[in-house]
Amino acid sequence: MSTDRPDASAADPTTPTPGPSAPSPDHTASGPADTGSPEAEPTPTDPGAAADEDATPEAEPDPAPAAADSVEAGDGEPTPDDSGEEAGDGEPEPEPDAVPAAGEAGDADPAPAESGEAGDGGPGAEPPVSGRGGVGESPAGSETPAVSEAAAELAAQKVERERIARRKAERQAPVEAGGKLSGKAADLLAAVRAVEGGEKPPALYFDDAPAAPRKAVAAAAPPPPRNPEPAAGPTPDVVASVEAVLTRGGAPAALAGAAATALGEDAADLLAEDPWRLLAVAGVRPAQADGFARALLGPEAGPADERRAAALVGWLLEQAALKGHTALEAPTLESALAQYGVPAPAEALERAIGDGAVLVFNEGEEAEAEEAEEGEAAGEDTGPVRVLVGLEGYALAEESLADGLARLAGGFDTPADWGGGSELIRAAAGHGLVTHTGGEAARAEPRALAAAARELGLRVCLAAHAPAPDAVTTAGLLAGTEGPGRDADGRFALDLLIVLDAPQLDVETAAALVESVPDGARLVLSGDPGVLGSAGPGRVFADVLAARACPQVVSRVPDPGPVGELVSGIGIGELNQVDAPGKEVVIVPVRDAGEAVHRTVQLVAESVPRAFGIPADSVQVITPGHGGSAGTRALNTALKERLNPGPGRFGGFDPGDRVVHVPSPGRAVPATVVSADARGLHLDGAGARIVVPKDRVESQVRHGWAVTAHQAVGARWPAVVVVLPGDAAQALSRDWVYTAFGRAGRHLSVVHGVDQALAHAVAQVPPKPRTTRLTGLLSALAEAAREKPGE
Repeated sequence: MSTDRPDASAADPTTPTPGPSAPSPDHTASGPADTGSPEAEPTPTDPGAAADEDATPEAEPDPAPAAADSVEAGDGEPTPDDSGEEAGDGEPEPEPDAVPAAGEAGDADPAPAESGEAGDGGPGAEPPVSGRGGVGESPAGSETPAVSEAAAELAAQKVERERIARRKAERQAPVEAGGKLSGKAADLLAAVRAVEGGEKPPALYFDDAPAAPRKAVAAAAPPPPRNPEPAAGPTPDVVASVEAVLTRGGAPAALAGAAATALGEDAADLLAEDPWRLLAVAGVRPAQADGFARALLGPEAGPADERRAAALVGWLLEQAALKGHTALEAPTLESALAQYGVPAPAEALERAIGDGAVLVFNEGEEAEAEEAEEGEAAGEDTGPVRVLVGLEGYALAEESLADGLARLAGGFDTPADWGGGSELIRAAAGHGLVTHTGGEAARAEPRALAAAARELGLRVCLAAHAPAPDAVTTAGLLAGTEGPGRDADGRFALDLLIVLDAPQLDVETAAALVESVPDGARLVLSGDPGVLGSAGPGRVFADVLAARACPQVVSRVPDPGPVGELVSGIGIGELNQVDAPGKEVVIVPVRDAGEAVHRTVQLVAESVPRAFGIPADSVQVITPGHGGSAGTRALNTALKERLNPGPGRFGGFDPGDRVVHVPSPGRAVPATVVSADARGLHLDGAGARIVVPKDRVESQVRHGWAVTAHQAVGARWPAVVVVLPGDAAQALSRDWVYTAFGRAGRHLSVVHGVDQALAHAVAQVPPKPRTTRLTGLLSALAEAAREKPGE
């Protein structure tokens, strides 16, 4: 590979330009190659000479609540110290101790419904699910009212979660845990049970780990219809009453609808009584809620108010969920509460648990009980136990998911006769739950499994994160708009479900999916562990792999070509120089963000189409964030002006514009603008007509010539241009680079302006950890199954 030299002239991968040798494998070599030549043609080179992302660190919060008279966009808020990666789209991450508010991903301008990106492994401003599109919208020309895709999915998942709760209640009697505990551990268990009984917990509650309370669940609704109707919103009267309270407290009246939706019909009374409940509205920060409370309550509104502390506990856990956590350690929450001026954070957390606002868990309860008993018998000190605190919804989803996976894993006593075949086919023949890992080339193996199962007469469904050939989207499958439909019991009418892009499953989506797989069916979770994680909370695929509760098939099929070789090295922390005789990999050094935008437009519009015969609409630009001088907004503006200029008469869009439709957080569906009418903006997404209502265009549609890596995960293009401007260094990590570079099929161009930050990120910046409970739950269930094989 060689290095292109920046110039204002057109960049052309066909014209090699001599450059210095690539950096050595230890990545200590200097940055980009010589840039003195006026030659503008990019040539292949080693990507090791560049990298780092554009992340704008949030301002340090003032521990004491700031005086604010109205609810406006806030600055960076303190967050739990262990808050992990952002679950949003490709926005730059905030500093490690900062948990962004809903919609924030390091960029002051929230991306439309993108908080965990289709991905970018992290828990940031995008909590929810994976990229699917076109679900639930009315086709063009139909007289049927348009059904919101997001509402359809949410309704389906809500029904599924309710049914999960019902089945758990039917299958399980209350668990009498901790029978083997004694001494201090037994005292702690008694404290937890006192909380469950409505009594005041003792002051030493958090000295050790209490047992996890199990809460009763409500009755479930019937299975969702194939075309669910959107949930009804708040009535105008409710919104008007909330608006009056907000106005009285100096908060924007525009928050009334969101507050009424979040708090229900009694929202006005609840806000008047407890103004800090305003934190339930996405985007509201504690400083603004404090100002609202002072306006309503006067001197009564102080940092020590119990209502404030309770609301902050829930808010901090919600912010942690945006960064991928399903729970947080108690000391982490106490530290975060202290940053917000709560005088006695441990006592405040204690009260929140006692009031049932949050749940507390003893990680590995059964194992810890046995260890405690054995240790005390031997006279040993068993040491402290990890205490986790979480919200009920995520706790229920994680426990339901663990139960469902255990049910499938124990579904077959003897293997079926599928006539041999590959390792994956043999594993699926003998087990109800199988994991499969590998890169892009390995995706052929689950497809071969699907073909073999169909030949045997089995009902098979292949589901993917984003639209893919011969596969339905996971969102469409759950919503009932794609796939085999459901039987009389509400389960999928299939014998084998293969889920591609399993790393993109968040805990709630995975729970609904697994619960819908019928008894006697098989589930195969397949994916690349190196890509960015789910947009929503949880790390389902990684936790299942870590638990080792089912057969794990590791593909040995390498990704082909120079791009595959480069990406494989990145996956193990090495940014290697690769031979690219056909200019499959090209590095384009740039000095600043303005030059990065200019060279990117040249590559997409001229150089790549001319050199490789790949049309411009098949070249995808990927950049770390939405904001900044070389973020998606700036790049899309420049690319539209060059590729599809127009007045933007349809809310900023013109027919022929490439866009991404984001119907719900974490889902980014590539599409093209077709037209617009009174019903909304008409899009063509993977051959399906999508109609976005006029009032949702601004929040759900953005131009898509340039996207973030979180939005790109799960998809591939013939050619990809990865833009790394100089201010992008803080956003780069190994999984981000792996995901972005791996989206390229035939050709990868890297517009490189980050010097040695790229090599540093690949070698030394691993994915951010997420705090979850699934591995421990699965391990405990697997151990119980081994001890009682007859049951």
